[in-house]
Amino acid sequence: MSTTSLENKSRWPVWLCWLAMVLDGFDLVVLGTVIPTLIKTHDLGFDAVGATFAATISLVGVGLGALFIAPLSDRFGRRNLLVACVTWFSIFTIAVVFAPNVAVFSAFRLLAGLGLGACLPAALAYMNDYAPAGSAGKSTTRTMTGYHAGAVATAFLALMVIPDWRIMFVVGGVAGFALVPFLWFKLPETLPAVISLPAPGNAAAKEPAPAVEDRASFKDLGRKPYPLVAAGVAVASFMGLLLVYGLNTWLPQLMSSAGYSLSAGLSLLLVLNVGAVAGLVVAGILADKHGTKKIVLLWFGLSAVFLAVLSVKIQNELILNAAVFVTGVFVFSSQVLVYAWVSQLFPPRLRGTALGFAAGVGRLGAILGPAVTGTLVAAGIAYPWGFYVFAGAAVLAVAALVMVPQAVPAAAGKRTAVGPS
Repeated sequence: MSTTSLENKSRWPVWLCWLAMVLDGFDLVVLGTVIPTLIKTHDLGFDAVGATFAATISLVGVGLGALFIAPLSDRFGRRNLLVACVTWFSIFTIAVVFAPNVAVFSAFRLLAGLGLGACLPAALAYMNDYAPAGSAGKSTTRTMTGYHAGAVATAFLALMVIPDWRIMFVVGGVAGFALVPFLWFKLPETLPAVISLPAPGNAAAKEPAPAVEDRASFKDLGRKPYPLVAAGVAVASFMGLLLVYGLNTWLPQLMSSAGYSLSAGLSLLLVLNVGAVAGLVVAGILADKHGTKKIVLLWFGLSAVFLAVLSVKIQNELILNAAVFVTGVFVFSSQVLVYAWVSQLFPPRLRGTALGFAAGVGRLGAILGPAVTGTLVAAGIAYPWGFYVFAGAAVLAVAALVMVPQAVPAAAGKRTAVGPS
């Protein structure tokens, strides 16, 4: 098959994986957009404690999906997993509309998260299977722009439909169902390393699927040379997702606690995620040019600085929006650069498992972020202490990633390249 044919064929995976990330972006911010209304109206019996529980249990489901379902893509391919998980997520997202109380609402969010949790690792592994050599950073960050495009669209939808919070879940579920037939009919079936898209000008390359006995498991991450790498990226992913979910779940409420209006808080949530999309584009280009490690360390460091800045109340609306935008630029692409680095550090047969591990452990941070911030909200000290906690998490991510080597000797003795040093 010609290179041109492969490139044309690859457009469907690119767009479909991007759209799968749009759903993840919806799930990222949907609770953040409806929690203030649920707390204010006490609909379904919600208060600050109930909202914290719902946000936490949602992320438990996503974490379990990432840890235990995503690795199946290394055994059975990406397509069937994505179809099944998007379908499952859509069913239980629609079901939220019919929840009679906080407990059932939370249970449906837990079940939806089980399906969604596997989507991100599987989609990123799929895109890195297709990525030309030397473009893993751009491939990962480009796919993840869907994550924040979905978050921006969800925040924008909330501005139009809140306080009718049920419409948010109807739209998310229907969007998932609309994507399923395209995944089924247009996404090629593949196992890791079955198809790889070469750089322009090179001959197309195909490799056989891994033998059953060579297929990945979490045990492989504990074998040399991977334990130090797995530990470092796990801590960084934990801290990165603590920031992503903590901010997106509670930013409107944090700003409300600081004296800003609810509409201003929702607008800032949109601005935050617009900054994230811009940051992803820039981060991917710089990571491929200068090396992922250098850029991810710089990005987490700058995240800490700008999160600390937000702890100071800014009276000027233009400066406030600019500060939130720049914070979004660095905070969210920092976490995506961790995924890009994982994709480069581990061989194709371990890619889905390693990404699932990073995302799954990271979801523990995603659980802790909203839980800690929710506790601060309930105690009445969320502002400014929420931003201090976030800045500290970014500093800890820097410390963890400093310990990860620039390149890792592969099990067979070859070195795994991770971009320019």
